[in-house]
Amino acid sequence: MKIVINGTPIAQARPRFYRRGKFIGTYNSQETEAGKWLLLASQQITEKLIGPLEMKCNFYFPRPKNHYGTGRNSGKLKASAPLAHTKKPDIDNLVKFALDCLNGVAWNDDSQVVKIRAMKGYGRTPRTELEFFNVTSTGNQAANSA
Repeated sequence: MKIVINGTPIAQARPRFYRRGKFIGTYNSQETEAGKWLLLASQQITEKLIGPLEMKCNFYFPRPKNHYGTGRNSGKLKASAPLAHTKKPDIDNLVKFALDCLNGVAWNDDSQVVKIRAMKGYGRTPRTELEFFNVTSTGNQAANSA
Protein backbone atom coordinates (compact mmCIF):
# COMPACT_ATOMS: atom_id res chain seq x y z
CA MET A 1 0.00 0.00 0.00
CA LYS A 2 1.25 3.51 -0.79
CA ILE A 3 0.04 6.79 0.71
CA VAL A 4 0.99 10.23 -0.63
CA ILE A 5 0.10 13.34 1.36
CA ASN A 6 0.75 16.60 -0.50
CA GLY A 7 2.03 19.55 1.49
CA THR A 8 5.00 20.22 3.73
CA PRO A 9 5.72 17.19 5.95
CA ILE A 10 4.68 17.55 9.60
CA ALA A 11 6.75 16.46 12.58
CA GLN A 12 5.43 15.24 15.93
CA ALA A 13 5.52 18.12 18.40
CA ARG A 14 6.46 17.84 22.04
CA PRO A 15 3.57 17.90 24.51
CA ARG A 16 2.71 21.31 25.93
CA PHE A 17 1.87 21.94 29.57
CA TYR A 18 0.02 24.69 31.41
CA ARG A 19 -0.62 25.53 35.03
CA ARG A 20 -3.79 26.91 36.59
CA GLY A 21 -3.20 27.31 40.29
CA LYS A 22 -2.17 23.90 41.62
CA PHE A 23 -3.53 22.09 38.55
CA ILE A 24 -1.12 21.16 35.73
CA GLY A 25 -2.58 20.05 32.40
CA THR A 26 -1.42 19.11 28.94
CA TYR A 27 -2.75 19.92 25.50
CA ASN A 28 -2.05 18.90 21.92
CA SER A 29 -1.39 21.85 19.65
CA GLN A 30 -1.39 19.55 16.58
CA GLU A 31 -4.92 18.17 16.74
CA THR A 32 -6.13 20.06 13.67
CA GLU A 33 -2.99 19.27 11.64
CA ALA A 34 -3.24 15.59 12.53
CA GLY A 35 -6.94 15.55 11.64
CA LYS A 36 -6.38 17.06 8.20
CA TRP A 37 -3.42 14.75 7.54
CA LEU A 38 -5.40 11.69 8.62
CA LEU A 39 -8.37 12.68 6.44
CA LEU A 40 -6.13 12.78 3.35
CA ALA A 41 -4.44 9.50 4.33
CA SER A 42 -7.66 7.62 5.13
CA GLN A 43 -8.97 8.32 1.62
CA GLN A 44 -6.03 6.26 0.27
CA ILE A 45 -6.27 3.38 2.75
CA THR A 46 -8.15 0.47 1.21
CA GLU A 47 -7.86 -2.04 4.07
CA LYS A 48 -6.25 -2.49 7.48
CA LEU A 49 -2.79 -3.99 7.29
CA ILE A 50 -2.14 -7.11 9.33
CA GLY A 51 0.99 -8.86 10.51
CA PRO A 52 4.52 -7.45 10.79
CA LEU A 53 5.14 -4.49 8.49
CA GLU A 54 8.00 -2.61 6.90
CA MET A 55 7.46 1.12 6.40
CA LYS A 56 9.32 3.19 3.81
CA CYS A 57 9.05 6.96 4.37
CA ASN A 58 10.13 9.73 2.00
CA PHE A 59 9.65 13.32 3.20
CA TYR A 60 10.11 16.05 0.59
CA PHE A 61 10.42 19.70 1.63
CA PRO A 62 10.24 22.83 -0.55
CA ARG A 63 13.56 24.53 -1.23
CA PRO A 64 14.02 27.99 0.33
CA LYS A 65 14.26 30.94 -2.05
CA ASN A 66 17.92 31.51 -1.17
CA HIS A 67 18.80 28.17 -2.87
CA TYR A 68 17.96 29.77 -6.22
CA GLY A 69 19.76 32.44 -8.22
CA THR A 70 18.47 35.93 -8.94
CA GLY A 71 18.03 37.96 -12.10
CA ARG A 72 18.55 35.94 -15.26
CA ASN A 73 19.48 32.93 -13.09
CA SER A 74 16.18 32.98 -11.24
CA GLY A 75 14.69 29.52 -11.19
CA LYS A 76 18.15 27.93 -11.43
CA LEU A 77 19.57 26.16 -8.41
CA LYS A 78 22.78 27.69 -7.04
CA ALA A 79 25.88 25.50 -7.03
CA SER A 80 26.17 26.15 -3.29
CA ALA A 81 22.64 24.86 -2.58
CA PRO A 82 22.75 21.75 -0.37
CA LEU A 83 21.59 18.43 -1.79
CA ALA A 84 20.38 17.03 1.54
CA HIS A 85 17.80 18.52 3.89
CA THR A 86 19.75 18.83 7.16
CA LYS A 87 17.50 21.37 8.87
CA LYS A 88 14.67 20.81 11.34
CA PRO A 89 12.36 18.95 11.66
CA ASP A 90 14.21 15.81 12.71
CA ILE A 91 13.50 12.67 10.72
CA ASP A 92 12.47 10.67 13.79
CA ASN A 93 9.76 13.22 14.63
CA LEU A 94 8.44 13.06 11.05
CA VAL A 95 8.20 9.26 11.28
CA LYS A 96 6.59 9.45 14.74
CA PHE A 97 3.86 11.80 13.46
CA ALA A 98 3.00 9.41 10.60
CA LEU A 99 2.97 6.37 12.89
CA ASP A 100 0.77 8.07 15.49
CA CYS A 101 -1.72 9.36 12.92
CA LEU A 102 -2.13 5.99 11.21
CA ASN A 103 -2.47 4.06 14.47
CA GLY A 104 -5.83 2.29 14.53
CA VAL A 105 -6.60 3.34 10.94
CA ALA A 106 -4.03 1.64 8.68
CA TRP A 107 -3.25 -1.07 11.27
CA ASN A 108 -4.38 -2.07 14.74
CA ASP A 109 -1.27 -0.82 16.53
CA ASP A 110 1.98 0.75 15.39
CA SER A 111 3.87 -2.03 17.15
CA GLN A 112 3.19 -4.01 13.94
CA VAL A 113 5.83 -1.87 12.20
CA VAL A 114 9.08 -3.79 12.72
CA LYS A 115 11.29 -2.07 10.12
CA ILE A 116 11.47 1.56 9.00
CA ARG A 117 13.44 3.12 6.13
CA ALA A 118 13.22 6.90 6.14
CA MET A 119 14.64 9.73 4.02
CA LYS A 120 14.10 13.49 3.96
CA GLY A 121 15.12 15.75 1.14
CA TYR A 122 14.06 18.51 -1.21
CA GLY A 123 11.45 18.09 -3.93
CA ARG A 124 9.62 20.19 -6.48
CA THR A 125 6.37 19.46 -4.68
CA PRO A 126 6.46 19.11 -0.89
CA ARG A 127 4.88 15.83 0.18
CA THR A 128 5.04 12.78 2.40
CA GLU A 129 5.24 9.37 0.71
CA LEU A 130 4.65 6.25 2.79
CA GLU A 131 4.86 2.67 1.53
CA PHE A 132 4.04 -0.43 3.52
CA PHE A 133 5.20 -3.97 2.90
CA ASN A 134 4.39 -7.21 4.70
CA VAL A 135 7.48 -8.71 6.29
CA THR A 136 7.89 -12.31 5.18
CA SER A 137 9.18 -15.08 7.40
CA THR A 138 12.33 -15.41 5.23
CA GLY A 139 13.20 -11.80 5.97
CA ASN A 140 13.06 -12.50 9.72
CA GLN A 141 15.66 -15.26 9.71
CA ALA A 142 18.52 -12.83 10.31
CA ALA A 143 16.64 -11.24 13.21
CA ASN A 144 15.90 -14.63 14.76
CA SER A 145 19.49 -15.81 14.58
CA ALA A 146 20.91 -12.71 16.29
